[in-house]
Amino acid sequence: MVAQGLAVAIFVAMFVLIVMDKFGRQYITLGCGALTLIGVFGICMRSVNAIWEIINLRSIFTPDFWYQGSGAAESGIGINWETVIFIACMMIMVEGMARVGFFDWLCMRIAKMVHFNTIPIFITFMIMSAVLAMFIDSITVILFLAAVTIELSLLLKFNPVPMIMAEIFCANLGGSATMCGDPPNIIIGTALHYSFADFVSNTGVIAGISLIVIVIYFYFVFRKDLKVKTGKIEVTEADLDPSKAIHDKKGFAISTAIFLFAVVLLVTHAQTKLTVAFIGVLIAVLTLLAAGKHALTILKKVDYETILFFIGLFVVVGGLEQTGILKSIASFIGKVSGGNVYVMVAIIIWISAIASAFVDNIPFAATMLPIIKSLAGANQPLLDCLAWTLSIGTDIGGSATPIGASANVVGTSVAAKNGYPIGWGRYCKTAAPAMIIVVTISMLMIFLRYCGGVTM
Repeated sequence: MVAQGLAVAIFVAMFVLIVMDKFGRQYITLGCGALTLIGVFGICMRSVNAIWEIINLRSIFTPDFWYQGSGAAESGIGINWETVIFIACMMIMVEGMARVGFFDWLCMRIAKMVHFNTIPIFITFMIMSAVLAMFIDSITVILFLAAVTIELSLLLKFNPVPMIMAEIFCANLGGSATMCGDPPNIIIGTALHYSFADFVSNTGVIAGISLIVIVIYFYFVFRKDLKVKTGKIEVTEADLDPSKAIHDKKGFAISTAIFLFAVVLLVTHAQTKLTVAFIGVLIAVLTLLAAGKHALTILKKVDYETILFFIGLFVVVGGLEQTGILKSIASFIGKVSGGNVYVMVAIIIWISAIASAFVDNIPFAATMLPIIKSLAGANQPLLDCLAWTLSIGTDIGGSATPIGASANVVGTSVAAKNGYPIGWGRYCKTAAPAMIIVVTISMLMIFLRYCGGVTM
């Protein structure tokens, strides 16, 4: 009981500190992780074995970590190193693409295709935000899209805030479509051994239908704002040449080829049996080799704070799992739902969405994952149904507020730094209804597609 109480206290303290945003997130999770290892496992449980299980380093040295030729290995408790390594390696690839001007070129190219008209740019940038976020971390997508949107707004004299807000939402929505699109999906996919194709054929279908509805929604909400010009346009299309965004033509071609190669490997990894950790390391090595003398610069730009954040987070959540807290929560949800899969799905998707609107969806997904595994037990169809429910709930729920997801924080920060602050009221007025629309659509689609075929 003492170990359970301490594990819960550490977890709650971690969440409160993250929401307060007074300290770096990586320091919070690493500090709470250290308290879990020392206090829960060392002092209360007096179990060295539990500490080693949480650290989980031995998993890296097993063949199934890199190649699942003998079948998917059961994911252990503690740090999910496959997730950590994959995210770190994808950051290296993205930094390599950014160095040669890939993102600036892509944005300018699409803007030129629609002749730099504001409404068509608005619609295409929303779609591009969703599509890019399917393959690249949504944080990076918004970082570059927001910067380019502001640059275009200065040239074409329109208010960039509506466009940035729509891009943020669509990035989170697009990220829900694939395994590598959003951190919660990486956690769910690596732990339950789903493939890229599994996500595309399940959450991808839901995201695709929802995207059509959301593009229409944001068009009607913001169409009047985007038509208002803030000054006289003094540039021509010739001044906005996409080729000028490319800093290194040879590097640009190589980076594009590496990106496409990564997409192919991720799409086919269920057939090749290559794990996402192996794919990530391979792509990172190719990126660094292609960068040559710029490799060290790329490595310096990697977001190590996020990597450390993940490591500490997994330790804290592992403390809840080891002490049996998560099994108790799963039992409570099962009891409340009365074994009714429809009620279970409704509870999980709305709790996930609402919670993720106010706390980071990464720790919430990591917390809920063992719970849905406990709820499903050996019932694989039920586990699949709950996994897609959790994925959609955490990915989309974070879109409702400025702090709900990392992409939201990045996008609003870029806007504020350039003189376009986005307050809570303005953000939530449009994003919260959009979140409710998507979560409702998702819940109904899950009811229709999965719940009827699940037997308890």
